[in-house]
Amino acid sequence: MTNTGQRAGAGVAQVYVGAARPKVPRPPRELKGFARVDLAPGETKHVTLALEPRSFAYYDVKAKDWRIDAGQYSIELGDSVEQIESRTTVNIGSTLHVSAAR
Repeated sequence: MTNTGQRAGAGVAQVYVGAARPKVPRPPRELKGFARVDLAPGETKHVTLALEPRSFAYYDVKAKDWRIDAGQYSIELGDSVEQIESRTTVNIGSTLHVSAAR
């Protein structure tokens, strides 16, 4: 993240996850992490936002458990959902169940 202005400022780095073909209705992008970044004029900072298994999960009402379906997921990084700066995809090979504890 870079402050291109003449004054100190702040931004919010955000990471979104989306399932390519969800088995249940889900938003195309879900905010899964964010961090406020304070920047001096002209300063650049690199931000690390970690994803955990629950970042890909949804609550399966029938199974009464958190579930990650196999398939392709997009990971998008940016200042907002309207300003995505980087995209990648990951493939999850098999369905997983995730503990409710964080």
